[in-house]
Amino acid sequence: MNPNAQQLIENYYAAFNAGDMPTFLNLLTDDVIHDINQGKRESGKIQFGHFMQRMNHHYREQLIDIVVMTNADGARAAAEFVVLGEYLNTDEGLPVANGQRYRLPAGAFFDIRDGKVARITNYYNLEDWIAQVVTPSY
Repeated sequence: MNPNAQQLIENYYAAFNAGDMPTFLNLLTDDVIHDINQGKRESGKIQFGHFMQRMNHHYREQLIDIVVMTNADGARAAAEFVVLGEYLNTDEGLPVANGQRYRLPAGAFFDIRDGKVARITNYYNLEDWIAQVVTPSY
């Protein structure tokens, strides 16, 4: 049972928004599973840290309008939010970056074990993101 699941996920996003990667990564289990949107599954806190380094190089993002939901025993959670971002450096296989801004609805699902995030699965509409950075309007 994880009675503090709500607080854990709120802390997870607060650390993300603050750019506090040590705190952010400390909220994960060592064997965390990360299902990347429209990508592969990675395992382990070290792999997740590498992923975040790459993401922070290519993108600057803040999450707003965060709504966190948990199940009764606190073993699972979900969040819905809006990503306000800036595309800083071209990411492999994606359009050229030149500081385009984007606003993207997104969501995430979590498994929680021993008071930490054991699985994170993120979802957003990649085609919407591509359209926003190819023809910026935000």
